[in-house]
Amino acid sequence: MYYIVYGLLYTFSLLPLRVLYIFSDFSFFLVYYIIGYRKKVVKENLRHAFPEKTVKERNRIARKFYRNFTDTFIETIKMISVYDSYIQKRFKGNWEVLNQYYDSGRSIQICLGHNFNWEWANTVVAQKVKYLFLAVYMPLSSKIMDRLFQKLRSRTGTVLLPATKMREAFLPYRDQQYILGLAADQSPGNPSNAWWFDFLGRPAGFVKGPEKGARTKNTIVVFAFIHKQKRGHYEFVFSVAEDKPLLLAETELTKRFVCYLENVIREYPDMWLWSHRRWKYSWKPEYGEVLPK
Repeated sequence: MYYIVYGLLYTFSLLPLRVLYIFSDFSFFLVYYIIGYRKKVVKENLRHAFPEKTVKERNRIARKFYRNFTDTFIETIKMISVYDSYIQKRFKGNWEVLNQYYDSGRSIQICLGHNFNWEWANTVVAQKVKYLFLAVYMPLSSKIMDRLFQKLRSRTGTVLLPATKMREAFLPYRDQQYILGLAADQSPGNPSNAWWFDFLGRPAGFVKGPEKGARTKNTIVVFAFIHKQKRGHYEFVFSVAEDKPLLLAETELTKRFVCYLENVIREYPDMWLWSHRRWKYSWKPEYGEVLPK
């Protein structure tokens, strides 16, 4: 069955991107206006995040979000048949921010949110940095799609670390020089073992792992976001958050990321994954205080 699905998607991916975007436009209309995929979740999240905006303004953000959502889906399919150089030409970045540390022998941890198009980003990073690139990913429930996405995500040398077995998967690389890519805005699996901050109008739990890992190995921490220049053209923007995390007080690094991510989302609201159930856990007093930013 995998080869049947792969063959069909490969054939579809051979169409020029400008033609595939016609399918994306149709998919947007279907997903937004007909199916209403997680529309209630998206609009509720936007209502909390932007109470100062009118309903019309929030609906405009929602529509742009769904367009980016379907574009990302189509662009991911396009990856199946294109050469790596195709994506490189369409995905720029200030890679020097990362590569400047290579000769120091130290490793880097990249923290970013769920920005479109992270699939293209994963592919191009491994080609542009001098480091071994490790990327944490969440395995998909469909074995066919999980196999396909693993193939796409590792095609340029990225080493995939399943989030469900992160510690075990990371062990073989802990003594090597690497860049570790983390989507650090995931909802925590255990809300009682998280740091809670006000995030986009509501308390939200943030996993402790990224900060604790950086402090343990004194890893250089870089924050990043993806800017969509125009349809099919992106830019990765990196900035050094801290090169001596051991000197920071506990929770400080996470607090900085929360503020950074919130500012990025407010500047480019249609680029974040609003359909994600980021606030599926509500804060309770037993989880500890909601920390100030």
